[in-house]
Amino acid sequence: MANAFTGTTAMANLVQTAYDRALEFALRAQPMFRMIADKRPVQQSMPGSSVVFSLYQDLAQSITPLNELVDPDAVAAGNPTTVSVTLNEYGNAILVSNKLDLFSFTDVTAGLVNQVAWNLIDSVDLLVQNVLAAGTQTLRRDGTTGAIGYGFGSTPTNPVALTSIGTSGSAANSTLSSDMARFAVTQLRTNKVHPNKGSYYTAYVHPQASFDLKKETGAGSWRQPHEYSAPGNIWASELGEYEGACYIETPRAQNVQAGAGAGGSQVRVFNTYFTGQQALAEAVAEEFHTVRGPVVDKLTRFQPLGWYGVAGWSLYRPESLIVAQTSSTARPTT
Repeated sequence: MANAFTGTTAMANLVQTAYDRALEFALRAQPMFRMIADKRPVQQSMPGSSVVFSLYQDLAQSITPLNELVDPDAVAAGNPTTVSVTLNEYGNAILVSNKLDLFSFTDVTAGLVNQVAWNLIDSVDLLVQNVLAAGTQTLRRDGTTGAIGYGFGSTPTNPVALTSIGTSGSAANSTLSSDMARFAVTQLRTNKVHPNKGSYYTAYVHPQASFDLKKETGAGSWRQPHEYSAPGNIWASELGEYEGACYIETPRAQNVQAGAGAGGSQVRVFNTYFTGQQALAEAVAEEFHTVRGPVVDKLTRFQPLGWYGVAGWSLYRPESLIVAQTSSTARPTT
């Protein structure tokens, strides 16, 4: 008679799947863009649904010598310009059942509180970036010629059409380049914009857009001076400070499909934001915060968890923001 083995099959009820009770959260990118909103009300008159900021206009330069015997005519001061920030309520909430708390193998409420708090800063960061993405100064390169186009205002004087970025030629011709970096800083200085990081402006760039800037070679490229003076930046693959701007790489920088067709026939276009002081204004009626709401159901089984805040943002000095829109050879299409 063959031996009968007492193993995992015979004692199957004793063999169970084990779980790690410590859960990890999804990969997250650090919020970046609210820090750009460095203009806030100083002497707000009263609470309101919107806040109006006012800016003086400088007098025209007076360079004609005065006549010793003639009292000069007075000039009228310019009418101050205004920037309005509309405040809105924002928030999100979940309801956690008591049964889930009792039956789950981990402290699920603590995990959900973390998710709610992250959803707060994640959502606010996107709200701010949506305002930045509507910046009126646009910098692009033509996909066929690689020529830089720069436009300002509602009808830019020298625009490169968004549909021509990489779609009417090679995507490599419309990537982020050193010439674009130089042009952006040159234009910010021309606009008399004050730097916002010491003597440097700040640029927020997507890693897939910075890929092309970092791989440039030859005279006038990012890589050449770093090979001699700051090779550590190459080893760490960090853009660092370059051509008057301090670069911060963030996967949060908006990128969308553009051009005719769909999917692989389109080109992915990335936003890079070159910023100086007071590019963005922020008004807050109630700062964003997490909320543990009251339990109001009949059997006290549902716990509300959420976040809430009342705020608004608007471009304050449009000349302090340049939005460069480029393709990427690291991700040319979808």
